[in-house]
Amino acid sequence: VQLQASGGGLVQAGGSLGLSCIASERAYAVGAMAWFRQAAGKEREFVAAINWSGDRTVYSDSVKGRFTISRLNAKNTMYLQMNSLKSEDSAIYYCASTQANFPSSSEARYRYWGQGTLVTVSS
Repeated sequence: VQLQASGGGLVQAGGSLGLSCIASERAYAVGAMAWFRQAAGKEREFVAAINWSGDRTVYSDSVKGRFTISRLNAKNTMYLQMNSLKSEDSAIYYCASTQANFPSSSEARYRYWGQGTLVTVSS
């Protein structure tokens, strides 16, 4: 396993939750990382992405202003801080990485994927 996501759980609407993604050195090789999510019965969708230096981030419109993506290269770890959670944020959250440095919103751009962590937001 090259990427491992954690931090999912059950939270009430309006609450906060933080996810982490730890990568092996190989998967963390210079490049962008991203979070995607897949709700039950729906296709996987882009959430947020960040370049290697962390100075460029991209968010989906549905999470902009509520979620914050960050990374700590010294620990090979990427984070997703989720605030003001809504029931529609319930999904399995996946982390992904690529050797390219552009923080793309396209799944096809990411080579390495974690196993996912489940986030459930109760209304």
